[in-house]
Parts: sequence; structure tokens; C-alpha cells
Amino acid sequence: MTAQNDNGIDRRQTLKCMLWAGTGVVWTVAGGVPSSRLIGSARAAEGGFSFVQLSDSHIGFAKPANPDARKTFDVAIDKVLAMPGDPAFILHTGDVTHAAKPAEFDDALAMIQRTKRDVFYSPGEHDITDAKTRDAWLARFGKGAGGGWYAFDHGGVHFVSLVNVVDLKANGLGSLGPEQLAWLDDDLRGKSASTPIVVFCHIPLWMIAPQWGWGTEDSAQALALLARFGSVTVLNGHIHQLMQKVEGNVTFHTARSSAFPQPAPGTAPSPGPKLVPAGELRTWLGVREVAYVPTPTSLAVTDSDLA
Repeated sequence: MTAQNDNGIDRRQTLKCMLWAGTGVVWTVAGGVPSSRLIGSARAAEGGFSFVQLSDSHIGFAKPANPDARKTFDVAIDKVLAMPGDPAFILHTGDVTHAAKPAEFDDALAMIQRTKRDVFYSPGEHDITDAKTRDAWLARFGKGAGGGWYAFDHGGVHFVSLVNVVDLKANGLGSLGPEQLAWLDDDLRGKSASTPIVVFCHIPLWMIAPQWGWGTEDSAQALALLARFGSVTVLNGHIHQLMQKVEGNVTFHTARSSAFPQPAPGTAPSPGPKLVPAGELRTWLGVREVAYVPTPTSLAVTDSDLA
């Protein structure tokens, strides 16, 4: 991280590939500049709200990296239920299941319903593998979402769910496609530049490791449409680890999985489930709580592991 001084970040610099294995790192974003501190919760101040991000639950996964992904997802849900401040809803940023089987979809849905909260989804490449599984995913998790992408407003924040896992490119790079980009342009057109925007999808919208498919081929076109907004937060899954990047007004956050970790780019020949000592697994898995405070506009992000 390039720091201007002990108290701030040089706006001209970019934060790249920042990984944490610990818990309780809170990023408060105001005007595109993040500051961090250790804290137990991202509870919103009066007049604000918080929400939870879950990702990469991979229901059905049962290999040495995690013999029972259902069990750790249950632990993640328990953690959500124990959060103070009553989060308003949940975002799930993809790979709900591991093999897109009907039984996996049904099991995942039953488990998530235990939270008794509204849940908004973006699919992962493990959820949509062909036209048949796309229909099955939409029937359970994307009703009324058309092609799977959609938007909604809550508490003064505009949320946009994108799909970048259907038409994968070389090395598995994500793709949004012209139809979705045209929809995004239309969706944002009537929004004031002062509206806080939260975009959530599965594959990162920034190029983390193109050789591993950790990026989205046409993300620059989407980011150009978001450039006029003063506060844009992008949440994604897919890489099963915490990274952050700031580019101008846009702050990107990747998320942990609740199933298994993956190696950091450059530390292994390829991506895939990372085997860690059994007693350490839950320190590599986690959930995220995000808090919004209307004035000043800020999003505080708390990542906590399942240990």
C-alpha cells in the first residue's frame, strides 16, 4: 500500500492486492478514500443501515480442503444471526452451489432461509453451467430478474446486481456482454451523481490475475458508466480471499468463501481449493457486514472469519 502519511491514502495511488487473514478489519469509504481500523462490528449509526455479504458457499463441496461445506455455511449463518444491529438484508455473490445440482440448490435455499432476511443474489460459474442450470438458478434465486441482472434501492443507496459468469472468456475471464451493459447504462441514467452505488457480482470487476480468470473482460465499459458517481463500492466473490483496490471513486472488495480458501496469485501453479491444517480452516473462511451512514456518505466494511 502506498501511503501519503500515517493518516491517509494518496488519492493518486492505487491499492492493489491487499490480503488479510485476520478478522475485524473495517474500511470506511468517504469520497473514494478508505481508512481502516480494527473494530468488532460495522453497526450503522442512527439513520443508516447495514447488510451482510455471503459468498462462495459451494453447497455440495466435500473434498479434503473442506469435507463438509454445508457445516461451515451453517456456521456462517449462525454468525449472521448473532450480528448486532439487525442487518437489513443479505447479498450472496455467487457459487451458492458447487455443481449446480437441483438438490444442492434446494439445500442451499433451505439453509439461507434460516436467516429470515431478504437475500439478493448474483450467480457464480458453479451455479450456471448451461441453459438448464441457468433456468434452475433463476427459478430459485433470480425470480423476476430477467437475464439475472437487476437493481434495487434501499435507504438512499442504489444496489446493482450484475452477471459475469455466463459467457466466460479466455482462462475463464468474466464477461458482462453488450445487452447487460446497455441495461446498466439505462439503469444509471436517471440517478444523481451523489447517489451511493453498490455493485455486486461474482467475478471481480478488476484484473487481479487474468491468467487465472480473476477479472472481467469488459469491466472497463461498466466502470466508465459508474465514473460520474461520487461513491461506488463493488463487492464480489470468486477468489475466496480478501483483497481491496481503490481507483478514483470506486472501491473494490473481494470476499472470503464460507467453503474453502484459494491460493493468492503467484503462490501456486493454478487456482483451486487450498488445503490448510484442519484446525485453521475457519480462520480462512468468513462473512462480511457493511454499514451505510447517510451523512457523511460512507460504507464501513467488517470482515470476520468463522473461527
